Amino acid sequence: MNSSPLKKINNLVIVGGGTTGWMTAAALNQHFKGQAITITVVESTVLGTVGVGEATIPTLRRFCNELGYSDDDIIKATNATCKLGIEFQDWYQLGSRFIHPFGLYGQSTKEVPFHHYWLRAKHHGHHVPLSAYSLGANLARQNKFSPQQKPPTNQLEVFDWAYHFDASLFANLMKKHALSLGVKLIDKQVTQVTVAQNSQQISQLLFSDNSRLQGDFFIDCSGFKGLLLQQALQVPYINWSQWLVCDRAFAVQTHSHKHINARTIAKAHSAGWQWQIPLQNRTGNGIVYSSKYCTDQQALNTLEGSLTEAMINEPKALSFTPGRCKQAWQGNCIAIGLAAGFLEPLESTSIALVETAIARIQQLLPTGQYTAQTQKQFNDTTALEYEHVRDFIILHYKLNQRTDSAMWQYCRDMPIPTSLAQKMQVFKDTGHVLPRAWEMFGKDSWLAIFDGFNYLPEHYHPRADNMPAQYLIEQLNFMQNTITTLTQQTPTHSEFLSKFTLSTCY
Repeated sequence: MNSSPLKKINNLVIVGGGTTGWMTAAALNQHFKGQAITITVVESTVLGTVGVGEATIPTLRRFCNELGYSDDDIIKATNATCKLGIEFQDWYQLGSRFIHPFGLYGQSTKEVPFHHYWLRAKHHGHHVPLSAYSLGANLARQNKFSPQQKPPTNQLEVFDWAYHFDASLFANLMKKHALSLGVKLIDKQVTQVTVAQNSQQISQLLFSDNSRLQGDFFIDCSGFKGLLLQQALQVPYINWSQWLVCDRAFAVQTHSHKHINARTIAKAHSAGWQWQIPLQNRTGNGIVYSSKYCTDQQALNTLEGSLTEAMINEPKALSFTPGRCKQAWQGNCIAIGLAAGFLEPLESTSIALVETAIARIQQLLPTGQYTAQTQKQFNDTTALEYEHVRDFIILHYKLNQRTDSAMWQYCRDMPIPTSLAQKMQVFKDTGHVLPRAWEMFGKDSWLAIFDGFNYLPEHYHPRADNMPAQYLIEQLNFMQNTITTLTQQTPTHSEFLSKFTLSTCY
């Protein structure tokens, strides 16, 4: 059996700074510490960057911790607030609302997941919302927050949280961290990428001042431009707009609200949805919409008409094509972030997909050496992960019961990917949330969406009959009361934030 030749990275060039480029530089600099690998970031301050949003998921806290930053460090450096989940308004029907929390539902046993006990009780007339058994959902709804000071003693105490932060300040923090540890910076604009036609390998970059930079491995963090992977190496792009019809957005900052939510707001409208993300010193607002069902001016009017505080800047327009590159790694180039693909920020996955791409590089290239098999494994797992996130986002549209607009009717009636259809059918038939490899969102996240859209199983697991009905109700009441007490004992989000002073730099 012939093995593919082993290649070694010596000069790693990251094209593009911003959140993606500097996260990559900081993490890989630490990963390759002690090895003879030079890391250079090419960033043009003339071009600027495209922000990927201000809401994150809890994994970013672990990423920052591995770099040596505490939660308090990040909150101080980025004017951050705390995010316990996302509140979806008007998605299921006009007037509906539910929260997708970071955390668990109820107390499971070794044999039976909690939601089967809840379904059994529901089938017998005990109509208490699933969210009543989630500490994360209750804290989010009541804007309570305090980080856990000690490990949870049981499942009812489990919740997680993420940051709402200033993405530019976070990028600057990552930049300073990377540069302080030896990453090199070239502030120039790339005008040409040299590709060897016989090997499809990038060999060098040409800059606007006619200088050149050689490298033996490149990471494309150039955003929507896809300067290396899509333009220079001509990797095809897989378009998912038949399932994800939104292709435009406007974003604008407003002055901060008096009361700062501990959750992201995602409010649906007739041709898409709007976000509201609170920071300590301002609020991020935006509208995501489909150009097939809404004009730019209509979307802008909807956004501006919904603002309750004065705008700090003029709304910024964005256009995008949902999908991913056919391969995220081609030749000697890996694309990360927007250069690899784009999924609307409904579940705050943009930065998370950057994290997981970095983690795959760390896992598959422990010493900077790779083979064709390494490349294939990276591409296969990246494709799976993007497709699973895609399915999770499609689910929010597919399950809607809105009757007020053509877009929502299209989404409800459209054929969906087989992978999602299978997962939905298994849950409907058995109540089992089918696990899949390289899936960003776990069982409780899928439960939150299924329940929020009233998509519930026909049956619960027979093992949930392993206790008398009255005892089950008593246990459910105990769980609900425990979570109510824990919520009442938790300080408000504003009280937690009061210990931090606003900062504009780190």
